[in-house]
Amino acid sequence: MQKRFSFLILFSFITLTVFGQEVAVQDDITEAKELVESYYYENNIPGMSVSVYRNGEIIWSRGYGYSDLSTQTPIDPDETLFRVGSVSKTYTAAAVGLLYQQGKMDLDESIHTYVPEFPEKKYDFTVEQVAGHLTGVRHYRDNEFISTVRYNTVTAGLEIFKEDTLLFEPGTSYSYSSYGWNLVSAAVEGASDEEFIPFMETEVFQPLGMTNTMPDYAYREIPARTKFYIYENGENKEAPYVDNSYKWAGGGFLSTTEDMIKFGEAHLSDDFLNQETKNRLMKPLETDDGESTNYGIGWSTMEIDSTVWKGHSGGSVGGSTMFLMNLENKVIIAFAINRSSAPMNDLRDELARIFIE
Repeated sequence: MQKRFSFLILFSFITLTVFGQEVAVQDDITEAKELVESYYYENNIPGMSVSVYRNGEIIWSRGYGYSDLSTQTPIDPDETLFRVGSVSKTYTAAAVGLLYQQGKMDLDESIHTYVPEFPEKKYDFTVEQVAGHLTGVRHYRDNEFISTVRYNTVTAGLEIFKEDTLLFEPGTSYSYSSYGWNLVSAAVEGASDEEFIPFMETEVFQPLGMTNTMPDYAYREIPARTKFYIYENGENKEAPYVDNSYKWAGGGFLSTTEDMIKFGEAHLSDDFLNQETKNRLMKPLETDDGESTNYGIGWSTMEIDSTVWKGHSGGSVGGSTMFLMNLENKVIIAFAINRSSAPMNDLRDELARIFIE
């Protein structure tokens, strides 16, 4: 009788604990829904997707609004393809990590070891320095961000900036450069002896089950690709045509929020990249005077209410994206919007606060 009574107490305790956890999860989701709905309406967002991973699974994934305002096609978090902008850098960092782990790429080697065709500058610089924005390779100028030129190869994209001088001596300062990631993708080709896009597809996207992540081929019909919008005079208008082939690695991929979750989940174990490799990619680099950049190799470090998050934001023509991971609590948050320059940081911070246990 005593054993049966003890069992009932234990069973009741476990049931109440599980029930309590389920209630807590639902409370968090309810709070997040209210937050996102308010954000969506207040900012007149055309369409957005939000996905959240916690406790080993996606606990919430939802679309708001439309991928195409004219046809009122609803957003599907598993299928709707958004321009993820600079989250492409974090995706590309996985390729760098694989090559580093395999001993095919030395991050402390000169960039010219892997991209010998790139013109020598006054100063040499390493793969890590260019990936960490420490080289002085310039960022966009004038209307380059809305380029309509089709580049057939990664090395062709180097033509945009390859003759320009560096902004400063490598290592002495931090200056964000998407063009630097053109060089990183060329280094991936040099180290792997494969073209960049096929390498990303076979070594990163396919193994991680990211079946809805691909280059934003402007000249192809991609059925699930959202329409892209800008905001002018209080209205959502279609964004101008762009061809992102000049910067696949720095900002040229399409993806879904659920594929971003899959990518993040792969970095919570050592099955894809080992811990030493992940540490090398995610650890913030420093300038020569010891000042932290809060940026590693394709990974930003953000502090929200004294909790540390890793990830990246993405801004593109017709796209605003956030990818966020808290490694300690194994929480991943991804949201994507089909409009340029949508405000994201307050939403990012509030979602982070909600889903940290």
